[in-house]
Amino acid sequence: MEAEQKELGSSLPVPCVQEMAKGALSQVPLRYQRPDQDPPFTSIAELWPQQVPVIDMQKLLSGDSMDAELENLHHACKHWGFFQLRNHGVDSSLVEKVKKGIQGLFNLPMEDKKKLWQRPGEVEGFGQAFVVSEEQKLDWGDMFFITSLPPHLRKPHLFPNLPLPFRDDIEAYSAELRDLALKILGLQAKALGMDPNDIKIFEGGWQPLRMNYYPPCPQPELAIGLSPHSDSVGITILLQINETEGLQIKKDGAWIPIEPLPDAFVVNVGDLLEILTNGTYTSIEHRAVVNAEEERLSVATFYSPRLDAEIGPAPSLVTPQTPPKFKTMVVSDYFKRLFKRRLGGKSQLDDLRIIEN
Repeated sequence: MEAEQKELGSSLPVPCVQEMAKGALSQVPLRYQRPDQDPPFTSIAELWPQQVPVIDMQKLLSGDSMDAELENLHHACKHWGFFQLRNHGVDSSLVEKVKKGIQGLFNLPMEDKKKLWQRPGEVEGFGQAFVVSEEQKLDWGDMFFITSLPPHLRKPHLFPNLPLPFRDDIEAYSAELRDLALKILGLQAKALGMDPNDIKIFEGGWQPLRMNYYPPCPQPELAIGLSPHSDSVGITILLQINETEGLQIKKDGAWIPIEPLPDAFVVNVGDLLEILTNGTYTSIEHRAVVNAEEERLSVATFYSPRLDAEIGPAPSLVTPQTPPKFKTMVVSDYFKRLFKRRLGGKSQLDDLRIIEN
């Protein structure tokens, strides 16, 4: 299994955008100019008065309110692909420690960051993901990508070398987020009427974290913090580190800003969950935009099935009336294909769709 993890993918080395932005730039360097992107913000106040659905975990676990909130969860996953989760049960003091630790990680001197930089042939560490050519345009942001679970898949030069006490906080946070992800998946399966055995592929699943830093940008209308994409994983649990907004989701052709609620996580359906639910729950394109005045930080915890598991439509959801919409493949093979691409849209998922005659 460890060999499988090491071969999942790689990304070409790129400059550190945070360091570049410290140089008081007057314009965005050419390689970061993205005129192909939609404008950063769309005025939607009249078209979209409603926000992304909000789900309450306490209500999901309470006998009196469970059925109604389960229906709300089902509607959010089916029609939005995103929701905010309140009363999630993750210790608030631990969340605050993780926020401070991630801010501190990106504030490390460059000589310390270089010890945690991406190595040739790998995608984990400081850098960017999905950079497959020297000519492609780049995002206006840095990431720190690391496998947290299962422990035997951690890179020996990364997780053990995180600064203390941040390393211990991430250890605890990873365990809490794994438990939360499995709870959410179990509730989604219940809402769909799935056989519980169909989600056992998530037990002991692969959980990497992507920590994001988007520095102020001199020309935010020309750049993008993170290119439009759907997440390739099972589910994503996003924690906003500071107050700066930037996450937008695409719904009915409009880019809708998400205003993160205090003490809430933003949760979204990934491509692998769309496959497992045979298209009932859909992964949604989203992006991160930047602004001229403020930095933005976030951390996305991705949860997926075990890398040696097979992913395909759940047998309990496939009937003569609802035939399989996607091919079945090994999860590690799915990610190997993914990391050979540029980030963009749902092209990876589209390749697995079964075309009806």
